[in-house]
Amino acid sequence: MKLLLDFLPVIIFFIVYKSTDDIILATAVLIPATLLQMLYTWLKTHKIEKMQLITLILVVSLGGLTIALNDESFIKWKPTIVNWLFALAFLGSQFIGKKTIVERLMSSAIELPTEVWKKLNIAWVTFFLAMGAANLAIITLYPDDNDLWINFKLFGMLGLTLIFILLQGFYISKHIQPESNDNEG
Repeated sequence: MKLLLDFLPVIIFFIVYKSTDDIILATAVLIPATLLQMLYTWLKTHKIEKMQLITLILVVSLGGLTIALNDESFIKWKPTIVNWLFALAFLGSQFIGKKTIVERLMSSAIELPTEVWKKLNIAWVTFFLAMGAANLAIITLYPDDNDLWINFKLFGMLGLTLIFILLQGFYISKHIQPESNDNEG
């Protein structure tokens, strides 16, 4: 459900673009959609994750520049910037603090050895770097093909994310440690 909620503004952006063929209008709809997504998240959980806040700031700033300057290149850079910032944050967590970001996010649900958490975290770093590079490749190699970029943004990035999560699940399943029973003795 969270993944769908995270992609909802992108889906709305996609629908508006496909029905109007206007990336500036789609961007103008993306900004309030993202703000409403954050409001919903806040009302439901009373917190906003740092990554969500970074995404919001980039949507508002780069989307605002796209609209104000009537230049779609700003919004097209957003996925690369977001993914590379996530990669940097995840990489930093390898060295700062006692737990990686992946471990902080998932350790309440499963128990894994520290080395597995670190490998998972590096896998996310690699994934975010690759996603940012893929977006950059598309906007550089095909700068005038908005359909290709928007289809990649929705279907490509969502599909690759789901595949990556499934592969990560298989990897995790091999390393889950059995629950310890404190009553044994």
